[in-house]
Amino acid sequence: MFQLLLLVIYLSFVSLGLPDSLLGSAWPAMYSEMSVPVSFAGIVSMIIAGGTIISSLQSDRLTRKFGTGKVTAFSVMLTAVSLFGFSVSRSFGQLCLWAIPYGLGAGSVDASLNNYVALHYKSRHMSWLHCMWGVGASLGPYVMGHALTNGQTWNMGYRYIGSLQVVLTIILILSLPLWSKTAAASLGQKTETPGGEALSLRQIIKIPGVKEVMVAFFCYCAIEQTAGLWASSYFVFHGRLSAETAAGFASLFFIGITAGRALSGFLTMALNDQKMVRLGQGIIFLGLLLLLLPFGMASSFAGLMLIGLGCAPIYPCIIHSTPEHFGANKSQAIIGIQMASAYAGTCIMPPLFGLIAEQFGVALLPIYLFVLLLFMVLAYAQLLKKCRKTENADDLPPSGQR
Repeated sequence: MFQLLLLVIYLSFVSLGLPDSLLGSAWPAMYSEMSVPVSFAGIVSMIIAGGTIISSLQSDRLTRKFGTGKVTAFSVMLTAVSLFGFSVSRSFGQLCLWAIPYGLGAGSVDASLNNYVALHYKSRHMSWLHCMWGVGASLGPYVMGHALTNGQTWNMGYRYIGSLQVVLTIILILSLPLWSKTAAASLGQKTETPGGEALSLRQIIKIPGVKEVMVAFFCYCAIEQTAGLWASSYFVFHGRLSAETAAGFASLFFIGITAGRALSGFLTMALNDQKMVRLGQGIIFLGLLLLLLPFGMASSFAGLMLIGLGCAPIYPCIIHSTPEHFGANKSQAIIGIQMASAYAGTCIMPPLFGLIAEQFGVALLPIYLFVLLLFMVLAYAQLLKKCRKTENADDLPPSGQR
């Protein structure tokens, strides 16, 4: 039962990744058909991210009321419907309308699944599950490319992925009895979610360490998305490579993340979450040094791959340690706000670097990433400090008994 549900969760993480890279791979064929500028992809992306932030913040309330299994099944179904909506869109306005349920579905399932795994499974599974997300994100463009190169349109690419989401929705509905049974066996509870009222945003923010973990997540996702978006341009304008060559080498970053998360699953058997996060931060720093130092393009390529490897353990290990830092009864609410912070980082910081690069040059990319890394390191250190203080205070007897 425990392993069967884990297999369903692995499939769910692949499903999470499948649609994420579809827009980028399909947009060159979409924007001309819809008679809009190429830059309008950013509008669709921001609508999706906005919906994801909203649903992430509501994940605690939804999961407490309906349970992780039902939230996951409904969210995947909502994503499937949205993908079919994309496939029949004939105008940019229709695309924007379908982007709303697309984002709402993605945020709830992401936050709920991450919390469920953090509560019931080992850290290695969190790393491997996020590796599966990378597999899904890599397969999405392949499916779209298959449609476009076989005499079909981008619409069929969305329908293929939407069909896969429908199959997963059916599997999730059939697996609903497993979620509560597995949670009860894992935590010794009758239900899979802690009792009590859902926490408000104001209550969550007041919990010691929450603001720090929000900053850490914001900065981490800003690093990941900025590096992934601007690496190719960095090699073209700073390294003087052709666009085709630069695009190939820029993929080293995503290879580093995917391979790093597969490796991280094994490393977590020897290192705890805190050590894994610090190891990742150290590897990112080494990668940035290689980008900065004048050792030639081979050094820069190695640096970019190291940045990807360093990013690999940070996201899953911070999420997995959330119940340990804040308690199982608060973890869903806090993971939801972490997801919202993560998506805010992806929305704000890569475009901000675009403005900086336009004014001062793309060569500032390593410096920009280093500043984000510094803030992430400081925020994470402060998070650990506050959580230790809270734990020590909880261990003290009441004042009348001292």
